Amino acid sequence: MPHVTFIHGIANKPKEDELRRIWCDSLEQAIEPLSLSNEGVSTSMVYWADLMYGDPITDTSNFESTAANADAAADAAGATSIPAPATPEEAAFLEGMREKLTSRDDEQIAAAPPAAQNAAGGSFERIPLPWFLKKPIMNAFLRDVHHYLFDVNFAPPGRQAVRIQQTIRKRFLDRVNNPGSDGPHIVVSHSMGTVIAYDCLKRVDECKKVDGLITIGSPLGLDEVQDKLQPGWSRLNGYPHERVATRWVNLFDRLDPVCGLDPQLANDYRFSSSKRIEDIQIENDGAWRHSATKYLKQPKFRQALRSMLGL
Repeated sequence: MPHVTFIHGIANKPKEDELRRIWCDSLEQAIEPLSLSNEGVSTSMVYWADLMYGDPITDTSNFESTAANADAAADAAGATSIPAPATPEEAAFLEGMREKLTSRDDEQIAAAPPAAQNAAGGSFERIPLPWFLKKPIMNAFLRDVHHYLFDVNFAPPGRQAVRIQQTIRKRFLDRVNNPGSDGPHIVVSHSMGTVIAYDCLKRVDECKKVDGLITIGSPLGLDEVQDKLQPGWSRLNGYPHERVATRWVNLFDRLDPVCGLDPQLANDYRFSSSKRIEDIQIENDGAWRHSATKYLKQPKFRQALRSMLGL
């Protein structure tokens, strides 16, 4: 039986089983539907939102709505703030990442009239969303990526702190190493989940091989992220050939602010200097292009997944 292991991205999420249902439903509700269950494909979700956020989301309407800004609100769920750096290395990382996302500091944004807050001049400024949505999305992205890559000891209020990278790695290995099937095994990762998937598949010796990897809306093209994936990553030999048996397909939307500044990965993750990743450009609808469900509904995504599963 084929198996798909999903791993989600930034911000708070519904409970694990509910989120997995939403992703599977997105595949079934597309113009060219793909029902994994009807095709005999089992699924699992690498879930880590509970390590960063409080109670899971109970109202899933923003995840399943087509209303304007609903998908952006879903990716902004779980109010947080950019962490205070503990070292000069962390300060440089956060500053570099923030500059990729917006050209304005908080004082400039607060002082600008609403129209100016959406003016061109930075990744988030070119996305026509109000700042009350942009800021929590940016904060969630920076905080979540920072805590994982720097293995911060952290917990939401009222819980016992854990080392974030070490704990998420264990969860990834638990799912990937125990798919419960002997058919093709594909990892589908979104956003921050692509960083986790790559880190484990390239850098964790205990991680077992998978047959294929699909990344959507990935920030793996950013220099700051690549620098923190060393040792292991290099531009000329960064492809995770040790644990990805066949293909890595990367789908991107150039107006997705998380991946849009450097969306193509083939040149940065080569195998013995040769390009191996299949970069595929798509165009999600609406103003907010980062939504996982929009990527999942793309025909090119389903074509890639079908092919990799042997369907």
